[in-house]
Amino acid sequence: KGYFKAHIDPNKKPFTIVIPPPNITGQLHMGHALDNTIQDIIIRFKRMQGYSALWLPGTDHASIATEAKIVEKLASEGLTKEKIGRDKFLEYAWEWKETYGGKIINQLKRLGCSCDWDRERFTMDEGLSDAVLEVFVRLYNKGLIYRGERITNWCTKCNTSISDIEVEYEEQDGNLWHIKYPMKEGDGYVTIATTRPETMLGDTAVAVNPEDERYKNLIGKTLILPLVNKEIPIIADDYVEAEFGTGAVKITPAHDPNDFEVGMRHDLPLVRIMDDKGFINENGGKYAGMDRYEARKQIIEDLKEINLLEKIEEHKHNVGTCQRCATVVEPVISKQWFVKMKPLAEPAIKVVREGKTKFIPDRFAKIYFNWMENIQDWCISRQLWWGHRIPAYYCQKCGEVVVAKAMPEKCPKCSHDKFEQDQDTLDTWFSSALWPFSTLGWPEETEDLKYFYPTEVLVTAYDIIFFWVARMIFSAVEQTNEVPFRHVLIHGLIRDEQGRKMSKSLGNGIDPLEVIDEYGTDALRFTLISGNSPGNDQRYLPKKTEAARNFANKIWNATRFVLLNFDEDVDFSKVDRSKFTVYDKWILSASNNLVKEVTENLNKYELGIALGKVYDFIWDVYCDWYIEIVKPRLFDKENETRLEAQYVLNEVL
Repeated sequence: KGYFKAHIDPNKKPFTIVIPPPNITGQLHMGHALDNTIQDIIIRFKRMQGYSALWLPGTDHASIATEAKIVEKLASEGLTKEKIGRDKFLEYAWEWKETYGGKIINQLKRLGCSCDWDRERFTMDEGLSDAVLEVFVRLYNKGLIYRGERITNWCTKCNTSISDIEVEYEEQDGNLWHIKYPMKEGDGYVTIATTRPETMLGDTAVAVNPEDERYKNLIGKTLILPLVNKEIPIIADDYVEAEFGTGAVKITPAHDPNDFEVGMRHDLPLVRIMDDKGFINENGGKYAGMDRYEARKQIIEDLKEINLLEKIEEHKHNVGTCQRCATVVEPVISKQWFVKMKPLAEPAIKVVREGKTKFIPDRFAKIYFNWMENIQDWCISRQLWWGHRIPAYYCQKCGEVVVAKAMPEKCPKCSHDKFEQDQDTLDTWFSSALWPFSTLGWPEETEDLKYFYPTEVLVTAYDIIFFWVARMIFSAVEQTNEVPFRHVLIHGLIRDEQGRKMSKSLGNGIDPLEVIDEYGTDALRFTLISGNSPGNDQRYLPKKTEAARNFANKIWNATRFVLLNFDEDVDFSKVDRSKFTVYDKWILSASNNLVKEVTENLNKYELGIALGKVYDFIWDVYCDWYIEIVKPRLFDKENETRLEAQYVLNEVL
């Protein structure tokens, strides 16, 4: 009936929420259920207060996750993406999106979400794709996007670079191998300790601290790299901590971010010894073709044989794994596209400091500042086919790079007319960073954009502050000179009864749709909001859902009772307020106070507190007290205050 449609109305204030777009691969989980229930409560409340309230829905194309699903489907048909080629692969991808993309939207509808469904957007629809190209070209022309060789996190299974925040660190049992590197002259050696012995194949120096007395006389001398039999220098660099390990550090500039920086300072060669799938490449000599762990075993055996393995220590350390597939990430040198972050971060820090965007609770602003103030350049290229392809075109004659929204007709340098587009696509977060304004029609100056932007509140979990919130703020400030939202309402995670995070590996996840099937949507929503407070985790307790269903039944029964006790021709215009009893006045007064308090709570986003007050009032005050006390007046058809009792029951209900 169009109740959820938002209209541009100059006589109303706008109030906008954009939905955090779920992945098209997605299945509704408890986190989604909480996040969207909170948004729905806020938007319905604002709609009832008379705002022109827009809740804008949509989905995200989720490059890595979606591509993995399609590759899986192709494999089941005996095909690979390389075999069918890029164009055919993208046909498959769009078919997949059409088949599965609407699934999570239908699940949101089952959750009772009152979005303006006619305005549904997708991160790869025509308008949003245009916004992505516009932003890329603008940032490139400002010198804020560049292409260069840097160390990136490489997932050998997803076969793409991933950003720092897509790497999850977990403590693992490992080893520290102490390896002797012989001096070129004389009988001495220098011992280094490493957790990744296979990378020694790409060592181009050994570094020591310039103040370390043990090694001062060795600086500038030459070592022989074991197994590779290559000469490498001993260099001095402050990066080395004399107290850690042996005080001497192997430098592999192509396979470690810190070593890369040392390599740049000392002009060391970059020797990459691994291919994209984690196998040793031609630079690895006799180990070429081996998987990285197979090579590690063989290298250890070979070092033992030539008596250059001093000792092996057990060692617990943090290992970076790919957030999506849990494969150990390999830091490798590769040519990628980057966004320079410092110039974008500064104005984004300022708007939060000035309170133009406020975090609720405000303690989460510290996490935001900490990340933004120490931000690294953002690697935005992904070696995938599904996603927004990078709008960089290479002249096939002179190699000139042209960045533009469409393929150029001729090369500005040599006038040649043959170009090839960059093969890479953009990080998914590049497009979702534009979500609050691109969904309203930007870069066009649309009426929706003028009226509904900036948005009012973003509702999200604390674990997505870096991924998404920060990127939306710096993107919006840079592109629109406005903040994307005035408030960021942070909620916690839903944990199981024991307080553990819900996960596939633990098998403790609860499907919200199954809960809805058993107890009803209202009962699930009640459970999620009961006891909820901004920023704090909560446990999902099934017994709360039973209590919630009982509460829904209580409201149903109370309503049925009230309606059954109305006369068919009831006419409230004949109510005589002077006939109100002390009980009528008391319940109306209590109800009025409840409205005032709950409104204050909802304006402060204290949903759990508001719900507690409504619950107590309905159950204890209205049902158990007032309904019981007016029954004699209702049942007595001759009672002179019967109509007033019916009126008050209806008014409060």
